[in-house]
Amino acid sequence: MYQERIQRILSYMKKTGIDAALITQPKHVYYLTGFLTNPHERFLGLVIPAAGEAALIVPALDREAAMEASSIKNIWTHSDTDNPYDVLKQALPAGLKTLGLEKGHMTVERFEAMGAVVAADSYVDVEEPLREMRLIKSADEVARLKRAVKLVEEALEAVVGGIVPGVTEAEVVAEMEYQMKRLGAEGPAFSTMVLAGEKSALPHGTPGSRQVRPGDLLLFDIGVQNDGYVSDITRTFAVGDISEQLKEIYETVLAANEAAIAQVRPGVTFAHLDQTARRVIADKGYGEYFIHRLGHGLGMDVHEYPSIHGQNQEVLRPGMVFTIEPGIYLPGVGGVRIEDDVLVTEDGCEVLSQYPKALRVIGQ
Repeated sequence: MYQERIQRILSYMKKTGIDAALITQPKHVYYLTGFLTNPHERFLGLVIPAAGEAALIVPALDREAAMEASSIKNIWTHSDTDNPYDVLKQALPAGLKTLGLEKGHMTVERFEAMGAVVAADSYVDVEEPLREMRLIKSADEVARLKRAVKLVEEALEAVVGGIVPGVTEAEVVAEMEYQMKRLGAEGPAFSTMVLAGEKSALPHGTPGSRQVRPGDLLLFDIGVQNDGYVSDITRTFAVGDISEQLKEIYETVLAANEAAIAQVRPGVTFAHLDQTARRVIADKGYGEYFIHRLGHGLGMDVHEYPSIHGQNQEVLRPGMVFTIEPGIYLPGVGGVRIEDDVLVTEDGCEVLSQYPKALRVIGQ
């Protein structure tokens, strides 16, 4: 699997005249080698020469882990007192003219430090083939995504039944993240979001000391990181009896979510999905309160390519995985978002998230 991915990078390099590629984003090093680490401020790099053996450069303290996990066995190390770019220079081919970089990841500071040691005539971006490869998930990647979804759904179910009025958002977050790890996840994929009452109308609100009260909507936007891949789902609950208006916006968002999912199949555009959901919400008079795109790509990152919005005319292809998450947000009143993770199949789609979506009353 890893060799096939590197071969695709090599094909791109041959087509574009790149002498060597330097991959520095840790998730891309993992994607191409199987070795996952957080190097913090230390240098991590995968060197892929157009001709010759690839090399993985890691901090010395990661050597044993890299030897065990990486498909690349040509491993170079640097200590904290070394200049890692001296090591990089040795690993790069002689007579280097064109070096491929991940320009979106390489900082100016690192580029200047590298340039003081490594001389190339030109630098080109190699993110395009990586983005295209990550866009279409393999069976192995889908299995990892499904596991991440299952873990977050199990964690959610372990929490919601125990919620009682008076508990704070922050306390629910703490319990959610405990359950994630108890069930086997590496941790949350992003900052766990639990928002009560009027705060549920904040699409990117921050959980805090607001207590859960009867009559509230309680919104969970949650995901876990596991085995290099993530999940991202949103469910909204009623705490006891809620107003008819809140019930109406819930049912409207649910209808929009299901209408968009029903349209997922190869050949349909992302714009069509967004417009389908948006039309359902607008027809109920809440169009101005759906204030974000319909969804985003999902994989090793929570937000990755593509962006599912009304102007994206790219067509769906089998193997794409993304979220569908319409919402209605009434300022000062409350909001509803329902988010699923969806895989495009050969003839339609598979909804990876299976947590029930009918309005559930909790806290009684």
